[in-house]
Parts: sequence; structure tokens; C-alpha cells
Amino acid sequence: MNSEKLLRRGLDFEFLSPKEGQFIFENVSTAELTFVANELRKIQKPDKKVTWQIDRNANTTNVCLANCKFCNFFVPPTKALLSDVKEAENNEGKAYVTSISEYKKKIDEMYRYGGNQLLLQGGHHPELGLKFYTNLFSELKSLYPDLKLNALGPPEIAHICKLEGRSHTEVLSALKDAGLDTLPGAGAEILSDRVRRLISKGKCTGKEWLDVMRAAHQLDISSSATMMFGHVETIAERFEHLAMLREVQSEKPEYANGFLAFIPWPFQDEETILKNVKGICNKVTDEEYIRMMALCRIMLPNIINFQASWLTIGPKVAQLCLHGGANDFGSIMIEENVVSAAGAPHRFTSDGIQESIREAGFEPQLRDQEYNYREIPEGIEQQVINY
Repeated sequence: MNSEKLLRRGLDFEFLSPKEGQFIFENVSTAELTFVANELRKIQKPDKKVTWQIDRNANTTNVCLANCKFCNFFVPPTKALLSDVKEAENNEGKAYVTSISEYKKKIDEMYRYGGNQLLLQGGHHPELGLKFYTNLFSELKSLYPDLKLNALGPPEIAHICKLEGRSHTEVLSALKDAGLDTLPGAGAEILSDRVRRLISKGKCTGKEWLDVMRAAHQLDISSSATMMFGHVETIAERFEHLAMLREVQSEKPEYANGFLAFIPWPFQDEETILKNVKGICNKVTDEEYIRMMALCRIMLPNIINFQASWLTIGPKVAQLCLHGGANDFGSIMIEENVVSAAGAPHRFTSDGIQESIREAGFEPQLRDQEYNYREIPEGIEQQVINY
């Protein structure tokens, strides 16, 4: 293979094969990769704006049967079935199902910080089916008509489908009718089933994850896509993952956004089973993350927005990624619990995220989940961060 020819093809928005992507990852300098990715970014996002968001991460329940070996958040269902779990007001460290009164506290606080969207996810609870979620979404929308719900994720959708014996399309249609606005790209990890059997055996297969997204796009439900890397996957499997996402995006109907954004982040290993029992640690260096971000932009020419995961890599590395393919800084992430439980230490306020974007030489622009620009609400409070 010729790396120069491959980079020229990348600049022409051609689809590089997984083997070609791996070749340039292993043989091309960081400077060359970031240059090409930055040129692609300037074509797809020609302004100097870097987008960011104010939303809140809230968890429906921490009871989960997926048994992911990288997750410190869940409580096994054998210890806490619904009949034994009270709705949570403040059940830190215990099994819970979040109550409406608790959602109201969280949403009211989010509005004070200027947010208008709830990223709503949780565990694979064996007794929470479609009716639970449609009732929840409907009630939240009746209480807060302008609230946006970026809710669940393909593994949770697949879990509900199995509980109900219904198709992805049927479940997603019912959730959309109840108030679902967008679908987050959670639970992709690495889409190789070899990897998934090792790190998240109880979760949906890679094909199921992709099929849920196909169904969502057919229903004009916008979504995002993710990749958690730096654990048991091979370099080849990273690039196969990107090619799978690219294929699904190429299949979306013309009327649909499909994957509006892609977010890669390194595995967080603190106190996880993968680290403590299997001895598998996150060894992704700052430079490797920057290289992977650039290659994601090159490998996924049919996705426009790429988000630097400041939560896991920190603001300084995220700033560098803005010059190597990324154009989005994500959310200030009010109340992020899952990744933080595995050691992600970084936090931002609204003022802090904007200042970090300006330091990198860009103009911060508040957005919503569908990448529509928002004005910053007047008189908003700053989030109080406790380290």
C-alpha cells in the first residue's frame, strides 16, 4: 500500500477499507494524519465554530443484567428485582428506579443551568418493559413540553424488544410517539462479537446494535455513534467497527440525519473487572487518541460532526483534537455517573467549556442534540462542580 495515495483518497472523501485505515494508522505520522483530518473538517464544517451543549445525564435505574466488565455502575438484578426496589430519591450505592419527583428536581436544576435536554439511560432491568418507558416519557413531556429526550440506546432498545417479543421498529415507534426525540449511540463499545463476548456478554450483539440504528434512521430518529477502545480489541477491530458504522450511515434514507455525530473515547479502567480481575488496563496515550480521532474523521466521511471526549481525555488533549478532525466539545454533562464511576475525572462548567474552546482558537457555539444552534439563555446559573 502507498500511504500518500491513501491520504489523497481520504481527502477526496473516498471510503478506505479497514485494512487501508489500519495501514495509515501504523505507517503515517501524527502530523500528516491531523493535517488531512483538519482539511476534511474545514470542508465539512468551514466556519471556526466549535459546538457544545448543556444537558443532563440521568439514569432510569442502575439494576442491570448485562454484566459489562468495564462498568462499576450497575447492581445485579438477582439482588434487586423491581418488587424489592423502592423508587429512588437518593439511593446512592443501592439499587434504584428513579422516581418522577427525583426527575423533576433534576430537570428543574438543569433548566437553571440553561439546559433543555435529558440524556436518559440506565441498566437492563429484567422487569422494566416498553410500558414503563412509554409512560415515563409521556409523563416527562406532559410536565415539561419543551424538554428534549435523548434516551436509551441500542442495547436498551434490544433488551426491551426481547422482553416484549416485538421488533426494533415497533418499540422505537412506540417510544417516539411517547416523546423520544433522539437516540444516543451508547453501548457500541467495539462492534466485533469476539470483543463483546469478552467485555459485555449480556449485551446485544454488534449486528443488533447496528440493526437498531437502521430502524431508528428509517423512522427519522436522529442518533449518534460511539467507540470505546483501548481494552481487548485489536487495531483491525477498531477499523472494522468504523466501516460498519459507515455502512449503516450510507443506508439511511435521504430524509433522515442518521448519525449526526461520532464520539470515540478510551476505556476507563479504575476498579473495573477488566482491570482488577483480567489485568487489562487502558494504555491509550494522548497521541494515540489524537491519531484515532483524526482517523475517525478520515474513515467516516459521511458523518459530519466529531466530538472530542474531554470527559475521558481532559481538556488539553481535546483542544488538540480540534486541530485534527474534531469540531465538537460535547456537553458539560451535568451528573454523569457511568463513565465517571470507572475513573473519568474531568469536569466543565458552561463558562469553562467556552473558555477552553476559545483557548484553542475557535468560537464556542451552543447547540442542541440535532446540531441546531441555540442562544445561551440569559441569567443561567453556573454548575457547581465537586471534585
